[in-house]
Amino acid sequence: MVELTYKIGLATGLRKYLEEQASLGQTYVVYDTDHPVSSEFDLTCFPDAISAVRFEREYRQIFNWHQSVPISDMIYQLKELEKSGLKSDQKLNNPKTSLKTKAMNLNNLEDRKDEMKALGASEETIAKMEEMMKTGVPKFKVHQAMPANKGQVDVEFYLQQSSKSEYYFLNKFTVAHNLGKPLEKDQHYLIITPGEKGKAGSVKQFDLVTDAVEGFKKREGNAELAIGKDAAHKQVVATMENGKVNFVTKDFRGAFYGKPASQTMWPDRGKGFTVQQSAQMIQGYAVYRNDLVNFLSGEPYAAWVKFDMDKGVGANGNFNLQQYHDPQYGFDLPKILDNYKIKELSVPEKREKLESDLRNGLTPLVSAEKDGQSVKLLLEAVPRYGKVNFYTPEGTMEKREQFMTKAALATIMDAGQHKGKNKDKQHEAGMGIGS
Repeated sequence: MVELTYKIGLATGLRKYLEEQASLGQTYVVYDTDHPVSSEFDLTCFPDAISAVRFEREYRQIFNWHQSVPISDMIYQLKELEKSGLKSDQKLNNPKTSLKTKAMNLNNLEDRKDEMKALGASEETIAKMEEMMKTGVPKFKVHQAMPANKGQVDVEFYLQQSSKSEYYFLNKFTVAHNLGKPLEKDQHYLIITPGEKGKAGSVKQFDLVTDAVEGFKKREGNAELAIGKDAAHKQVVATMENGKVNFVTKDFRGAFYGKPASQTMWPDRGKGFTVQQSAQMIQGYAVYRNDLVNFLSGEPYAAWVKFDMDKGVGANGNFNLQQYHDPQYGFDLPKILDNYKIKELSVPEKREKLESDLRNGLTPLVSAEKDGQSVKLLLEAVPRYGKVNFYTPEGTMEKREQFMTKAALATIMDAGQHKGKNKDKQHEAGMGIGS
């Protein structure tokens, strides 16, 4: 049984806090059964049951008996307490023994699952969404980490119930490019607060570095910001004393003090930029869409699209879009690829995949010929300049001319000679006019 101290509005405050934690992807909460809950700091939330049970067992003592329960169960019990008008110091029934399973509309669930699949969300992310929909919280968000050429891209899907029904809708998703070192498997960001007056300390888990840093900066007193599977396997990256940050490791300063590039995407029932495309665009790459629509004329068109990151974000907090219409702009990807000695181009299936990856903003690894030798390089489509770029796997740019076919090099040389002759003629004409 969980007991609350006497404090007006405590049940409401705890319920709102747990709903917020649920919206951030947390599903379990651990509390000390031997001491009345007096604030949100007495509750420690976790994204899964395994992490909660591990914490429960680690901090379980004779006079500090910790217990883990699903967040949805405790939210329901707090709601019942608010409805009943009971005093906040009265005990709630143990959520584990008084479950109320809310009926969930299965058609609504299938619609959201289909929408998430169309956008390219992972199976794990879709499973998290389903779990959150079962809790019945009014709104929540689900996190998915995407690999990046440097750091990682954090994707968050925002879902909310209709004001007129319990149906959920996917409002938007955001992409943020964090340059810090990605978390390893089963790792989390941890805010560790030491206990007071014989009480056990608290540990709060986060999957997003921005959420962890923001929550850490809001703390008062002493605290640690760490990375690890749990508090027993932590790597401290920042510390706070008396509410003031007094240490941040060198490798973590960029993530702690910097602000990642981010963009809000507004899909239309699974249509629009996919998660993969959005993750590549926030890294500065261009993607190809052949299903765009002119808002004025209603006519469909195709174009390469990228974020205009040179000018920064606009008043809405988003980057503007740069578009290079196809075929008007003249960036013919298949034709440009034919200028290079790339092994994958000789195999139809591999060529098709290569072109598809480039159109999705990816930088696929290819085998190119250099001085008669095969080398592995990353390839990037750059429609703005009508070219492709080659990079080593370490990120160093290579001169594209050294990978060109003889025919392509000859064309460039002929064009250069022709351009030179034109300049000479213009110079001679200028001399004649001035004489």
